[in-house]
Amino acid sequence: MNAFMVLRQGIRNILPPAIFLFLTGYFIWNTLNGAHGVKAYQSQLKLRDQAELALHDAHQEQDIWHRRVAALGENALDSDMLDERSRAMLNSAQEGDIIVPYGEHDRLY
Repeated sequence: MNAFMVLRQGIRNILPPAIFLFLTGYFIWNTLNGAHGVKAYQSQLKLRDQAELALHDAHQEQDIWHRRVAALGENALDSDMLDERSRAMLNSAQEGDIIVPYGEHDRLY
């Protein structure tokens, strides 16, 4: 009986700290790696930064389109600019025009 009492006393002395250490380890692991842990929070911050960057890019593109649409107004079109642009796109010229040759890889506009 004496060995049984020693074993029982040993379990009583070891079990509460072991359970405490196990629970502490479990909560620490979940704090770092769990669904709402530090690593998940960091990944959510990265996703938020990417979304803010995409929003900023979308606003810039929207501003560009607003300017383009505003330029389509009736008073915004200049006949000389329209004539120049149409000639450049159609690659045509009238008699008496001065033609400046460009290199093969140079852009006209």
